Amino acid sequence: MQQRHRLPDIWLVTDARNDAQLDQAMRRLPRGSGVIFRHYHLDPDARRKCFEALTRMARARGHVVILAGSVREARQWGASGTYCPPWTERSGHLQGHILRLVTAHSLKEIGQANRANADAILLSPVFPTRSHPGAPALGPVHFRLLARYARMPVIALGGMNRHRARSLRWKKWAAIDGI
Repeated sequence: MQQRHRLPDIWLVTDARNDAQLDQAMRRLPRGSGVIFRHYHLDPDARRKCFEALTRMARARGHVVILAGSVREARQWGASGTYCPPWTERSGHLQGHILRLVTAHSLKEIGQANRANADAILLSPVFPTRSHPGAPALGPVHFRLLARYARMPVIALGGMNRHRARSLRWKKWAAIDGI
């Protein structure tokens, strides 16, 4: 069984919005960061090929690569972990040696993540985002209040960049186009 991976502080979340700039974003990430591969917009074969190429580039820079998908798929693809909603694949025995990151937007979902024994929560949206214009954001105060209920590390997501992470005084953060 492989060793468990360290949970990075900074995360790049991939999808169609940052596809054209992935090479640049990967170069800007500090060594040992994390990459959450989503790319839901690709057909299965193209998604797998893109994942493999990105993984080679990421691992050459010492990054941890997480696959948005099931634990089984993450293991088959050689990912360091999985990224999914907190109510999926709750059994701890499914986790094994891979990281399990989950999404949360509310106290209810944080509770689900706690019960699922996730390794970390991506709590969002902290700030307004370009991907969801006009949608309500948690804001710094509500984000911190919700994060207190998590029994695992919380990664801030939603409108995040280095400046906002510093102003929020939050060590762990993720961005789609803010790297």
